[in-house]
Amino acid sequence: MNKNRPVNLDITTFRLPITPYSSILHRISGVFLFLLIPLLLVMLDRSLESPEEFSRLQDSMDGFVMKFVVWTVVSALLYHLVAGVRHMIMDMGYGETLEGGQLGAKLTIGISAVLIFLAGIWIW
Repeated sequence: MNKNRPVNLDITTFRLPITPYSSILHRISGVFLFLLIPLLLVMLDRSLESPEEFSRLQDSMDGFVMKFVVWTVVSALLYHLVAGVRHMIMDMGYGETLEGGQLGAKLTIGISAVLIFLAGIWIW
C-alpha cells in the first residue's frame, strides 16, 4: 500500500486554474444546447401551424418562464460559440502555452459574460 497517496479527497478544497472552469462551462453549455434546442424546434413547428397558434405562442413569450428559457438557450449558445472560436484559434497554434491558455480562458469568460448580459437586456 502506497503511504504517499493523498488522503484529502474533498473536491471543494481543490483550487483549479481558470482553464478547467472554462472547459467545464463549454461542456455544460453543449449539454444545455442539446437538451433545449429540441424545445425551440417544437416551438417553431407550433408557430408555423396557423396564425392563431403563432399568436398564442407570441403571447406566451411575455411570461417570465419563456423569457428565462430563451435567455438560457441564447446564453448557452453564446458561450459555446465563443469557447468554440477559442478552440479553433488554439487549433491554429495560438494560445497553446500555459499563459496563452489562461488568457484565452479569461477572454472567453469575459467576452461571453458581456454578450450574455447584452442578450439579457435584449430579451427582457
